[in-house]
Amino acid sequence: MKLYKISLFMLSAALLSTACNDIDEQVPEGGTLTREQNQETVAAIPERADASFNGMFSMMGRPHACWPTGGNSSRADDFGFISSALSQDLEGADICLPNSNYNWFSTCSEMSSRNANYANPYMRYRIPYNQIGMANEVIGTYPEDTTDSLAVNRIAQARAIRAFDYMALAPYFAFGIDRAADEPCVPILREGTDYSNNPRATVKEVWEYIIEDLNYAVDHLEFGVRTSKDRIDKNVALALRARANLNLGKFAEAAADADAALTGYTPATIAEVSKPAFCSLEEHNWIWGINITTELANIDSSPTCSSWLGSFTGDGYGPYINPPFINVLLYNKISDTDVRKGWWLDEEAKSPNLEGLTWTDPKTGATATGNEIPGFVIEDVKIAYNPYTNVKFGQKTGIGSTVNANDFPLIRAEEMFLIKAEGLLKSGKEAEAKTVLENFVKTYRDPSYTASQRNLNLADEIWFQRRVELWGEGFFTWDAKRLNKNIVRFHGKGTSNFPDAFQFNVAADDPWLNMRFPNTELDNNYGVVDNYGGEIPVAEQNPNLLDGVTD
Repeated sequence: MKLYKISLFMLSAALLSTACNDIDEQVPEGGTLTREQNQETVAAIPERADASFNGMFSMMGRPHACWPTGGNSSRADDFGFISSALSQDLEGADICLPNSNYNWFSTCSEMSSRNANYANPYMRYRIPYNQIGMANEVIGTYPEDTTDSLAVNRIAQARAIRAFDYMALAPYFAFGIDRAADEPCVPILREGTDYSNNPRATVKEVWEYIIEDLNYAVDHLEFGVRTSKDRIDKNVALALRARANLNLGKFAEAAADADAALTGYTPATIAEVSKPAFCSLEEHNWIWGINITTELANIDSSPTCSSWLGSFTGDGYGPYINPPFINVLLYNKISDTDVRKGWWLDEEAKSPNLEGLTWTDPKTGATATGNEIPGFVIEDVKIAYNPYTNVKFGQKTGIGSTVNANDFPLIRAEEMFLIKAEGLLKSGKEAEAKTVLENFVKTYRDPSYTASQRNLNLADEIWFQRRVELWGEGFFTWDAKRLNKNIVRFHGKGTSNFPDAFQFNVAADDPWLNMRFPNTELDNNYGVVDNYGGEIPVAEQNPNLLDGVTD
């Protein structure tokens, strides 16, 4: 496979010269036309409306989404929102990659991702705003009072996408609304805004803007009416609003939205997740996802979900050099009767979920079946896997395939059950919340489950279920910040399988948790005052912190 080597020194220093120069040459896309200019352009070029609408979804998982040409176009960590989701999880406590010279996401695991010159945080800032700009363009394509059904549908999808993108920014640049409602969050791009002097809106203002967009989307979209699951319908809009309501502390509303978003959907069965999965839009439990076509995958196999999160691709960073693994602190809390324990290799590097799988060495013809696969070595393709390596994510195109076309889940039915349980609990309906949680887990994951088996309070038990169920899908940092939880990677020396350099804990109120703005934003938007405070974590710091789940 093609490997882009990046040393830890490069992550710490050399990117200051390469990435920074490339960053400074970029021009922000979208959001620059007035509604009148947009409509005049569409009238002259009718295809422009279709191009704007399709373009709105184009960066979600596209290789080279941030740098399509020139500059850093060959970055192996540049694949749209999927790389942001992976980054957000790697800044947390439950997933890690080896500390190798080929780990492009080391910045996240060591939390140097607050450096304003680094490419990783720049991509995570630029891509949502580019997509917001495209959404604004779609909305501005049509008259405000339009009644055309196609136009209304597109406006509603654009407003849902815009809300999704602000939700991809707001939780990471500020603390939650319960403690920071009036503190600065991120700028809002409105029509007529002077983008050179656009101050950060408050946390409350950003979330109100998000809810306003999602209310419109819910009111103007229908259930199950779309061309593909990578587009947005009413189920998606309700699910996004359920997430937003959790952030706002509107727990009864979150539970109701999550329940409504499940219309037409059921979780994956125990049998369906007793093998590697989570890689295809066709999985019935997916409400919304990112569609990685063969055409997209063939742009570059390295910056893809399959390459980084998959353990079964024949051309990827995961199998060859950076197999992602679960923190043993979380793994050890999973019951032996829970099917999800097989989503990772055990302490002997085995998993029942590998039964029936065969991997063939394309050069020698040698094969490995079932639990022979973790120890199977294929030259330039696969190393032997350590205990606790991820086997959750399958390979859509077949084990050993070099076509890295894994789709990525954005919303699954399982998340909605967990939001419903949390919303019910925190709106005063504890007994009902416990019933919802137990019925979900017993039916779809662990027949022996009881909500009290780990002796956690119900709120922490729900977070535990989220951490296991949604592992690798981008939720850890969002959850930890909204729940005011410490990031706990170890309980003292020798208790965690994280590399030594990444073995530290971070307090829930540490200002370092808030992202810093990239230099391009600070240089071009004089209204933005950057975040400050806190220090980059150091190995073995805060060993006595607890999180309520892995204690």
